[in-house]
Amino acid sequence: MRPVWSGAISFGLVTIPIKVLPATETHSIRFHQYHLEDMGRVRTRKVCEIEDREVPNAEIGKGYEASTGTIVAIDDAELDDMPLPTAKAIEIVAFVPAESIDPVRISDGYYLQGDGQVSAKPYTLLRKALARNSKVAVAKFAWHGRERLGLLRVRDDVLVLHAMKWDDEIRSPEPITPAPTELTEEEVEEAVLLVDSMTVDDIAGQEWATDRYTAALEEVIHAKADGKKPPRAAEEEPAGTVVDLMAALEQSVQRAQESRGEGGEEATVHEMKPKRAAKETPAKKATAKKRGA
Repeated sequence: MRPVWSGAISFGLVTIPIKVLPATETHSIRFHQYHLEDMGRVRTRKVCEIEDREVPNAEIGKGYEASTGTIVAIDDAELDDMPLPTAKAIEIVAFVPAESIDPVRISDGYYLQGDGQVSAKPYTLLRKALARNSKVAVAKFAWHGRERLGLLRVRDDVLVLHAMKWDDEIRSPEPITPAPTELTEEEVEEAVLLVDSMTVDDIAGQEWATDRYTAALEEVIHAKADGKKPPRAAEEEPAGTVVDLMAALEQSVQRAQESRGEGGEEATVHEMKPKRAAKETPAKKATAKKRGA
């Protein structure tokens, strides 16, 4: 892994030199663009609109249009020398309970590696302090032309930094909030039972925790490369529309238990409570008695 940034963690008066390395990688298949008529590669050319010629990367820089026709050029050195305390450091600003961080904020993750022998002791100190308090650190740092909010946590004895969204970058879900809906207690209990029956201790190693799309795409590519007809998805019979929510929940519980090898255990079935019958009068009781006779 190659470092994507180097600097230091600022922890009060403690400084920890670190290197930042990607914590994740992608295995998605990437396509190029081709001219379908002759399969020639189609590339993106960077052309100067004034000189009408292709420009090499060495002649390309950053700029901002301050007003119509007025371009302000900004070079990398100026970005590196920004008057920000976070330009060269990941500045820890607070510690919070991990559960207080809404996952919708969290973005890409990076491993933080101690840079040099001098970092070993303060790095270990911060790691143990976080682990012992069961808290995460909220930090600020400046990367890629903007200041960011970050989350520091411990994973397998290594510090991990997650980029996070600012408050004004998170949209309110209020416009799509469902209208109030009445549910019976039996329906809620059955849904809880379904959650329990589908609960696992860890995602790692689960049969379903694989990228089936990429594997299927590789099959299609290999088949076409060998001049064979690519495999197609099997047609599935459309599932019937389930109107009874309780029946759908009960069937789901049973399937979940069977998939985990618990087929011998029948799903808990809650009988729907019958509608309360009207109170019988003495005349109705007498009529019923004659019918029974």
